[in-house]
Amino acid sequence: MSKIRTLARSTALPLAWLLVLGACSDAPPPAARAATEPASSSVAADHAEAGDEAQARSLEMDDAALRAAGVRLAVLKPAATGERLRTPGEVLDSAYGTTLITPRVEALVVRRHARLGDEVRAGAPLATLSSVEVSDAQAELRIAEQEWRRVSALGREAVSGRRIAEARVAVDRARARARAYGLPGTATGGMDGRFTLTAPHAGRITEDDFVVGERIEPGRALFRLVDESVVWVDAKLPAGSVPRVAVGGPATVVAGDERLTGKVMRAAHRTSESTRNAVVRIEVPNPDDRLHGGDFVDVYLDAAPGAGGVAPLAVPTAALVQLDGDTVVFRRDAGGVLTAVPVRTGPTIGDVTTIEEGLAAGDSVVVAGAFALKAQLLKAQLGEGHGH
Repeated sequence: MSKIRTLARSTALPLAWLLVLGACSDAPPPAARAATEPASSSVAADHAEAGDEAQARSLEMDDAALRAAGVRLAVLKPAATGERLRTPGEVLDSAYGTTLITPRVEALVVRRHARLGDEVRAGAPLATLSSVEVSDAQAELRIAEQEWRRVSALGREAVSGRRIAEARVAVDRARARARAYGLPGTATGGMDGRFTLTAPHAGRITEDDFVVGERIEPGRALFRLVDESVVWVDAKLPAGSVPRVAVGGPATVVAGDERLTGKVMRAAHRTSESTRNAVVRIEVPNPDDRLHGGDFVDVYLDAAPGAGGVAPLAVPTAALVQLDGDTVVFRRDAGGVLTAVPVRTGPTIGDVTTIEEGLAAGDSVVVAGAFALKAQLLKAQLGEGHGH
């Protein structure tokens, strides 16, 4: 009997091992489990991580709290037919209404008739000068006119045709020389070499660069005379937006409380290497002398739709904040949760920035008070960090 029990014990051990080995053969090996299990667990981890990140960038604030923080929301709506671009501009004197008053011969300033800032009429005297060359021209003109009158009075019966022709040529040449020096072209007054520069058109003296008694070289500008009834405004736009502005289209220029209507003259075909902006020039009537060269103004331009026939979405530049290296906009969902959404921005025009990716039409976004929300979000994140 003891032999039977011993045999049973000796045979039971291999049988147990066979049962264990059989159970192990049905389970996948460790490598197989590693290949099948992480497929679902890694996806779940990614979703969890994305959810944690979205939650870390989200805030819950009711309407009263938003109003208290100065937060304002707006619904993004693309323009159907075009949009209104706002951009800064600089007022320039119209080159078509600007004249430099210069002598055409070396001369000495004898008298000043106009001063800086004076508004003068066409033909008004500006300055009197004296020149030796002008004196010679005056004498030559007087002699030539006297000879012409004498020859003309004698007639062809007493004077040859050649002599009459020579007298005619001489007086014409003397008059042309006088006009070239700015003289009236007739021998009036004395021959002291004095002549007066006059205003070729009405306008205002905006530059005055000489003193009485100074010797002036030919071509040096004594006055800058500007007709300020029409001015130019140069508006700077991102190069990609310039083709959307039509030449001849309307433009509105805002200076303080004044709104003036102008017309687009031309769009520059050259882009600044430093700013990547191009210039749109606008002609603006200025009847009340409201605008002056050097003034900075705001310009509103009508722009055609962008690519695809729809104007791009845009938000106030103040709605964009930097968060963890991303440019974000706070978007509010149907449940009232505000989330900082990363966006890809396009050109900035004035105080508006276009959004190329990250938002869609119909989204409710924060357009004012974004920095207050960022501060609240960072404060919440800091509190969570200390809690750990």
